[in-house]
Amino acid sequence: MSNPASKVVRAPAEQVYAEELAALAASDKGARPAGWKLSPRAVRQFITGSDSPVTVESGGRRTKVVITQKFYGDEALVERCIVTLLGSRGLLLVGEPGTAKSMLSELLACAISGTSMLTVQGTAGTTEDQIRYSWNYALLLAEGPSPRALVPSPVYQGMRMGAVVRFEELTRCQPEIQDVLVSLMSDKCIQVPELGGEDGVVFASKGFNLIGTANLRDRGVHEMSGALKRRFNFETVAPLSDKAQELSLVRAQTAVLLRESAVDVETPADVLDLLVTTFQDLRLGRTAEGTVVEKPSTVMSTAEAVAVSHSAALEAAHFGNGRMEGGHVARQIVGTILKDNPDDAAKLRNYFEVVAKVRGKTSAVWQQFYEARKSLRP
Repeated sequence: MSNPASKVVRAPAEQVYAEELAALAASDKGARPAGWKLSPRAVRQFITGSDSPVTVESGGRRTKVVITQKFYGDEALVERCIVTLLGSRGLLLVGEPGTAKSMLSELLACAISGTSMLTVQGTAGTTEDQIRYSWNYALLLAEGPSPRALVPSPVYQGMRMGAVVRFEELTRCQPEIQDVLVSLMSDKCIQVPELGGEDGVVFASKGFNLIGTANLRDRGVHEMSGALKRRFNFETVAPLSDKAQELSLVRAQTAVLLRESAVDVETPADVLDLLVTTFQDLRLGRTAEGTVVEKPSTVMSTAEAVAVSHSAALEAAHFGNGRMEGGHVARQIVGTILKDNPDDAAKLRNYFEVVAKVRGKTSAVWQQFYEARKSLRP
């Protein structure tokens, strides 16, 4: 039987890692909180990976399943997130774009509840109905208010199921819409006055909680009220500072994306090192040698580094000789850095002249990178 995750552009984590989740569930000896599919230790193991495979016995056969590392970052942060979700407060993951907040929320939700699909996408147009419930108006007109006519929101479903709900980009919602969550997080119930009786209220089953994410750097962010802030524990997801860890992540994610693209291309270690080094230099505003460089206004996140690596590899496969080079990286990094701030072009040119040119005197890949500076937009 084919894996359904192989037929879509991006499958949810519960499908991608179905084998790992099943193995952990079968071997999990820890106490599972009410409504949780795994124990807190197993949830952490699912997210941070394990040093040794998990052994599963079935039908007299033993199978070893490797639990891969999915989140690269502070493991203590992962533990704090899990502890928060064990309590009554919600969890709010904050930080710059591209720091894997959404990925972490997805991994937590699927490991704890078995599904990451109960998601509200926050926008300037998000309404109260999308957080609480709405109606099938054809049925409403034909039958009047009834459970059959009610269209439950992800929060409504999460309360009924006892599952973790994800609220992406919470601070993009208008403040009055954000505050709909205040009573929901306090009372742990949703009232439906139109129905009345037992059908008129849904009390949250054990296991329900909410994970929010917020990109505090983006435009259009609305401040959360003090009342809503008190319903959440805040955890900041910082960019990766460890170069070796970031390089390992970029290499692994690039390989996954190339497999999904069905592309066979060589990605040399020195080229990937150049890419990650460039991102770290521009993110920090200085090089390992101590040279000060100007930071671009765009976010130089690890997610962007993976995107550049994948694009550079695709260029090498389709328009090159099947081997990624420094020039491919230079041409693809332009679209990441040069977005809506014209000053960033000068900063990138300066990086080429001050850093890449010097490194190119002793490194072929850096020389390729430097020579491709012509790709800069005028």
